[in-house]
Amino acid sequence: MLHTVVLKNNYQDSINLMLLTNKINEFEQVAMSQIMMGTDANKDILRNTNLLTSEAEGASANDLMIVVDSQVAEIMDEVLPAVDEFLSDLSAKSDTEAKAASTSWSGALQALPDANVALFSIPGEYGAAEMEKALKNDLHVFSFTDNIPIEDEVRLKKLAHEKGLLMMGPDCGTGILSSIPIAFTNVVSPGNIGVVGASGTGIQEVTTIIDRLGGGVVHAIGTGGRDLSNEVGAITMKDAIVALENHEPTDVICVISKPPAKEVRDQVVQLLQSISKPVVAIFLGEKPTAHEGKVYLAHTLEETARIAVDLANEETVKANYLEPMEKPAVPVLAADKVVKGLYSGGTLASEAGMLISEALGLEGLVKKEGYILKSNGYEVMDLGDDIYTQGKPHPMIDPEVRINKIRDYASDAATGIVLFDVVIGYGAHEDMASALIPSIEEARQIAKADGRELYFVATVCGTTKDPQGYQETVQRLKDADVFVEESNAKAVRLALLLKGIEFTEEDKSVTAYEGSTIELPEVSEKVLELLHTKPRVINIGLQSFNESILAYGGQSEQFNWRPRANGNKKMIRILDALEDYEEQIAADNQKVLDNIQNAQPFLVDVVPAKTVIPELNEAQKTLLHAGPPIEWAEMTRPMQGACLGAALFEGWATDEEAARELFEKGEVLFIPCHHVQAVGPMGGISSANMPMSVVENRLTGNRAFCILNEGIGKVLRFGAYSQEVVDRLAWMQNVLGPTLAKALKKTDEGLNLNVLIARSITMGDEFHQRNIAASLNFLKEMAPLITTLAISEDEKYEVIKFLSDTDQFFLNIMMAAGKAIMDGARKGTKGTVVTTMARNGVDFGVRIAETGDQWHLAPVNTPKGLYFTGFSEEDGNPDIGDSAITETVGVGGMAMVAAPGVTRFVGAGGFQDALDISNEMAQICLSHNPTFTIPTWDFKGTCLGIDIRKVVETGITPLINTGIAHKEAGRGQVGAGTVRAPLGCFENALEAYAKALGIDFE
Repeated sequence: MLHTVVLKNNYQDSINLMLLTNKINEFEQVAMSQIMMGTDANKDILRNTNLLTSEAEGASANDLMIVVDSQVAEIMDEVLPAVDEFLSDLSAKSDTEAKAASTSWSGALQALPDANVALFSIPGEYGAAEMEKALKNDLHVFSFTDNIPIEDEVRLKKLAHEKGLLMMGPDCGTGILSSIPIAFTNVVSPGNIGVVGASGTGIQEVTTIIDRLGGGVVHAIGTGGRDLSNEVGAITMKDAIVALENHEPTDVICVISKPPAKEVRDQVVQLLQSISKPVVAIFLGEKPTAHEGKVYLAHTLEETARIAVDLANEETVKANYLEPMEKPAVPVLAADKVVKGLYSGGTLASEAGMLISEALGLEGLVKKEGYILKSNGYEVMDLGDDIYTQGKPHPMIDPEVRINKIRDYASDAATGIVLFDVVIGYGAHEDMASALIPSIEEARQIAKADGRELYFVATVCGTTKDPQGYQETVQRLKDADVFVEESNAKAVRLALLLKGIEFTEEDKSVTAYEGSTIELPEVSEKVLELLHTKPRVINIGLQSFNESILAYGGQSEQFNWRPRANGNKKMIRILDALEDYEEQIAADNQKVLDNIQNAQPFLVDVVPAKTVIPELNEAQKTLLHAGPPIEWAEMTRPMQGACLGAALFEGWATDEEAARELFEKGEVLFIPCHHVQAVGPMGGISSANMPMSVVENRLTGNRAFCILNEGIGKVLRFGAYSQEVVDRLAWMQNVLGPTLAKALKKTDEGLNLNVLIARSITMGDEFHQRNIAASLNFLKEMAPLITTLAISEDEKYEVIKFLSDTDQFFLNIMMAAGKAIMDGARKGTKGTVVTTMARNGVDFGVRIAETGDQWHLAPVNTPKGLYFTGFSEEDGNPDIGDSAITETVGVGGMAMVAAPGVTRFVGAGGFQDALDISNEMAQICLSHNPTFTIPTWDFKGTCLGIDIRKVVETGITPLINTGIAHKEAGRGQVGAGTVRAPLGCFENALEAYAKALGIDFE
């Protein structure tokens, strides 16, 4: 039985999640589990293991998927607390050990402005685009990240070469820059040897042996395993060799390569023959019989290290570095007993497979299903192969796969020797030897019970300065009766000796190089700067990679990367492409921001809707509605109820049945309020004779309109249409509207809404859910004027009493002000700023400056919040209304921190939650509006300019404060809460924006 929990917007590093998965898999009642991010690649892993559920299928790349196979129905009650504890421990460790990490490229570059290296350990499916960003920011790239398509590797390495940068990787596991260990790496003494390696564990083996021989390494530049392929052409290796030739502290150059393409290998050798410094090179898989010209060619990694040290010490290179070896005092194994190799390092596995195959005349190396050698019963496995690491930690970190293989081999009667490596250093398991020893002892018992000898032979790749301790690790293995040798080559030789086979090497002489040399290219100043200074690293991904950098004198800035746009590949392509238009976009957006910030909204009049909206004077019956275009049949019932109430108010029908018939026959034309410079709350239904406030934006000369607020409870905007509702509308038409109009005419210029809004926000209003201060400030301005009017005292009392009782009265005025501001901002502008957000109960629509009146739609969400007594979430209608114009202009839910008094009413919790929300909303906006400052936010201005790029990139959508209508018509308001704008409408807007710029993103 599969159990799934998806933790939304909870990005975690993949290696940590692999370790967490292992922990959960140890639970007795768990058959299998996978805890991973919701990327497409990870969903494929779940699919291949029959763990993909519908809930996991719907996860985004920033969502954490927890899938557990268990017959226990309540298993998640046990699993989830363990997950929480694990993640909390990571968070606590992060908080105590490091300063706050950056969450964006701009933040990281600002925090470490002189950074020169970007270190990547992120999922490969997102790697190429992020590495291109680093290169474009003049950062050398060190990519621990693998699974980058070969065509992307070629493109990135060519770009790096053109910009005078080094592209180290992808799949670059280890490195040393200016004697500072990088990534999965060992602590090696500084020295005068420079290494370039298309092999991670090859670099580790050679450099650690150099260290133990008393030598030292200044640089070890990893290139990634494919650098010497025909496709890549050794771009990084060639650039690194030329750099080391020009690096004065480097006296000896050491080149390490997995089996290369022949033509590329020859090009590298030609380059090495053309430089002035002594060189030792190993091309794994080759068995050189002589040194060539000035290039000393090694057969094993140990020989490579020994030659390098002799060259560094200016000693003569020996003809043969094979040292005598004695067989331990144990019986020689029978001829039918074979060697099985279990390696965490791919290069070490290749070396072992090569040496065994050469010694026994086997079929040679293969690369199939994790095997490096599989011939006549002899097997060498690379447990770091993708087949074993898909969804699991690397075997240098996690012993599980190797433990299982040891058990399998122990049960195989043909197994006589298990050969393995223990790689220590930064990034590796804290005590791999101790983790493996119980399985080794268990394996011996299995063999002993079967009357067989089973030997274990190991090599430890590391130095005495590594965190785990080289000597301690060796001793633990020896104490467990494991034969330990100081190099992988010696370990293989010992394994063969235990079978009675002596490994030999022929002497090598130096022969003349008969090829041509080349003129060396110029070395890049940026590369020389890298080699002559301590690295200054932006670490994108695994936080533990900072440890070695900081411990040995480098600088690092942690960038807690997460997939852009929730991992949506199309959106990522668009965002990447838009970076080339940044200057143009910034200029366009600034015009919009200036128009918003400098807007001058004045309430100048209250008039019948038909006098300012010509469309309401047409012969055909016409209603305005909230949100994007919608017709009667698609409307939710509260909006339909509001239509019925408007028909009754206008006298189009005398009862509900007759009114409904009008709509069902299509006799009423529907127009979105936004199409006629108006806005309407909730259903937004506005008709010809309803009084509307008129707000003039004196900066841009445009006007906007909104019907007056009816109060709360059973009101038209929430879908009620009883006689009480109609009577109130008639009173507003005949008394309230005309009274306010007459009062406003007594002012010199109308009511300056900027002043009123600025005053009220300091008194605790956010202008969507809470308008008490603004409504009272409005009454304060209007009451003296109303008292001077030549109308009856009863009407004066009724109007003033209604205004004093209606806490939300100012909301509709704020909506008209927001509409006037945003319509003014839209005039003659372009860019990515959102200028409209509105919902009709079915669709949520946004408009942006660039695409003018075009709506970008997505299905609307249902609000979450608090319900009045007797109602629940089941009663709530999907979100509805034009009131999100308040959030569009930067108040409402965007300014939740301004109104801590309503946070619990809208379900947001306490003040800290309100602060967190506003801080989150600021992440998707371009600036702050100094016109409306918020005391509880350290007097920062309200959010200014929702940017569709930021919304799509972060996955953060605007939070909207809203009332909740009953889903049935006539029931009115049943609660209040918050709702998130759907991401899809912003993605659609971004796509339309890209098309407007002529960007091809398909």
